[in-house]
Amino acid sequence: MIKGTVTRISGPIIRARGLDQAGLFDVVEVGDRRILGEIVRLEQDEAVIQVYEDNTGLKIGAAAVSTGRPLSVLLGPGLIGTIYDGIQRPLKILYDATGPFMSPGVRAECLDMEKKWTFTPNPALAERLAVRSELVKAAPGLVLGTVKETESINCTITAPPVPGKSGLAAASETITWLAPGGDYTCADIVAKTNMNRDISLAQWWPVRIPRPAGGRLSPDQPLVTGQRVIDLFFPMSKGGTAAIPGGFGTGKTMTQHAIAKWCDADVIVYIGCGERGNEMTEVLTEFPGLEDPRTGRSLMERTILIANTSNMPVAAREVSIYTGVTLAEFYRDMGYHVAIMADSTSRWAEALRELSGRMEEMPAEEGFPAYLPTRLAEFYERAGRVKTLGNKEGSISIIGAVSPPGGDFSEPVTQHTKRFIRCFWALDRDLANIRHYPAISWIDSYSEYAGEVKPWWEAIDPNWAAVRQEALDLLKREQRLEEIVHLIGPDALPDGERLVLLAAEILKNGFLQQNSFDEVDMYCAPLKQIRLLELVMEFYRRAGACIRLGAPLYKISALGVEKDGRPLRERLSRLKGEIKNEDEQALADFEQDMTGLLEVLERTYRNKEVL
Repeated sequence: MIKGTVTRISGPIIRARGLDQAGLFDVVEVGDRRILGEIVRLEQDEAVIQVYEDNTGLKIGAAAVSTGRPLSVLLGPGLIGTIYDGIQRPLKILYDATGPFMSPGVRAECLDMEKKWTFTPNPALAERLAVRSELVKAAPGLVLGTVKETESINCTITAPPVPGKSGLAAASETITWLAPGGDYTCADIVAKTNMNRDISLAQWWPVRIPRPAGGRLSPDQPLVTGQRVIDLFFPMSKGGTAAIPGGFGTGKTMTQHAIAKWCDADVIVYIGCGERGNEMTEVLTEFPGLEDPRTGRSLMERTILIANTSNMPVAAREVSIYTGVTLAEFYRDMGYHVAIMADSTSRWAEALRELSGRMEEMPAEEGFPAYLPTRLAEFYERAGRVKTLGNKEGSISIIGAVSPPGGDFSEPVTQHTKRFIRCFWALDRDLANIRHYPAISWIDSYSEYAGEVKPWWEAIDPNWAAVRQEALDLLKREQRLEEIVHLIGPDALPDGERLVLLAAEILKNGFLQQNSFDEVDMYCAPLKQIRLLELVMEFYRRAGACIRLGAPLYKISALGVEKDGRPLRERLSRLKGEIKNEDEQALADFEQDMTGLLEVLERTYRNKEVL
């Protein structure tokens, strides 16, 4: 250990002398309470340290001791279902020990080191070692065995990669011993190598170093969220990156909650980074009670929560997203698809700004440090669909909420984020005010993954791309007409253009808007999504043909009243909540009924035209 002395204190930034032999990003314990910090700059014999805990009462002259290792997290069975802070302290255990307010320097094990897990060794590896007496190379990703972590997740124990060496072990390192099946704690050794390296159930990994992978794969598999405006209009791939920017109250957190519950990822890592305590409380109280729609069990059995609220130390907020993505990489390397919800990257950027100011660095736009784009890139570049070192397929999808002040998308965090993401779900204040959920603007949003996921969607319906583009064109045309309507009113428009407004209204109310409290509408399966959109566009095309033959719009608006008691357009708008995902026949019956009514009207006016 290298010992130094505190010479200056500026909020969470501390300067200490005597640490010139320490390494950059080494963990430091400061003062009598051993407050955790990290060396972020070395200047000759002086180290600049950012501390992750409240340092009230710390004095000049206090001891600063370098531990000689970078800030790391412990990876092993027991992570799922746990609530951590930004530096992987288990909040539930600390709450039971100290109450609602944590004392600086308080410690607890990252994982339950007393709990025993049933380890099942890899039978093929055990046979090669015991029966054939083969020399098995300790290659990173080599499966040693498995532990059943939850009913949904099997934790794969592998030969760990080596930080700082591109993940590669020494060429001559081989496995010499593998533990038999049985119950072991996270600290117990389950394998040994000929280079005296002991491999336990849990291993440490530095949070700022990405875990290596075997290679990148094309992002051609969509992350299905069950939200129609996302999946069909602005799809995201597994291993993709997305941003949800929006002002206060536009629904960023609620949209992320819905994605976390319904998306087809295997593991969810939810990072509450600098958000208000009441928002994080909703996550902590609601998620354990939510049911995983795929397994019928608690959603927490595939979720890790990282809570770093706005009243917690600002430096821990800065490191929380690195902690979250490192935990995600651990499960990605097992072959799982992981989705990260970062709420919000704006609060994280504000932490960078405060720390940068304390270190007296030259500010850039709006006071943010000049390296803000680099840090954003480092975070989002850790997403991706990869071939793991163990020759499996895994992915990390990152969805970051952005909270621009006043909803101004031209501010630096939003603008720099757009450089590194390929999916932009812009939340609209006007949509949020009229309770249109999700309030994702179909004008300002975009997705660059539509081309990659096109083959997947066309396997469900070959018309996916054409119908999607036709619907987007309809909404853009409706926006242009709305500007005219505000000036002269809708009655001055010809029926053809008024039909555009009617069809766009059906599209917005009957397709884009979802009711998150409706048991039928809260999740929409991919097949139902494309069928609903096709029905809306078929109505628009056939109604347009009737109008070109001379049929007035009021006739189209009144279709179906005599037969069903409700207009056809109203029934079309309510299909989303009346027909369940698996009831394909009901959609086919409605289509037959709709086309029959429109064909009768079209035939009537065609005959009049002939006469």
